[in-house]
Amino acid sequence: MTLHQVSAALQRPLPGLTAQLRMSPQPRLGSERILDPFLDCRRAGVLLLLYPGDEGLCLVLTRRTESVRSHQGQISLPGGSLEPGETAVEAAVREANEELSVDPSALTILGQLSPLYIPLSGFCIYPVVAYAARRPAFVPSDIEVAEVIEEPLDHLLDGDTCAEEVRQLRGQEVRVLFYRIGAHKVWGATAMVLCEFVALLSGD
Repeated sequence: MTLHQVSAALQRPLPGLTAQLRMSPQPRLGSERILDPFLDCRRAGVLLLLYPGDEGLCLVLTRRTESVRSHQGQISLPGGSLEPGETAVEAAVREANEELSVDPSALTILGQLSPLYIPLSGFCIYPVVAYAARRPAFVPSDIEVAEVIEEPLDHLLDGDTCAEEVRQLRGQEVRVLFYRIGAHKVWGATAMVLCEFVALLSGD
């Protein structure tokens, strides 16, 4: 997958909630609420950052520390809440700088994916896709980032990275779909965002 192909894909209509729900835990209540224009939620920008690696384009994820306020220990895209007057793009870029010391001036914004409502935390996340011409020298924040995870984009596009299992969540059995990325199981909202990106790139 090349940068030109990614840029071209982001000019097409987004797959949206239909694609996101392919990697949603089942049952999952409240997913459709992002379609409500009057939705009262905490809004956040997250950054899907691409950059050159040894195996082509890579993207970066983080494992959150146990001390952050929400989604402790989970695998996520860099990001956080919008500050007053901020756009999703501005918030996503600022948070990537705060969490990983990514230089905002080194980024080219390629586009945005569909917003996603997270019922458990009450967040609406707005994914932003960006490109850095060189691999950033990631310096993780001790407060927010326990681990930096880098993954070749072509690995994510490989259907063999997808798997599922049944877990006990909040007192009920839930079918959890996830991406196998290194030693990690990437599920929940992060997997749903990545699934829409994969669907867009593959034309599915």
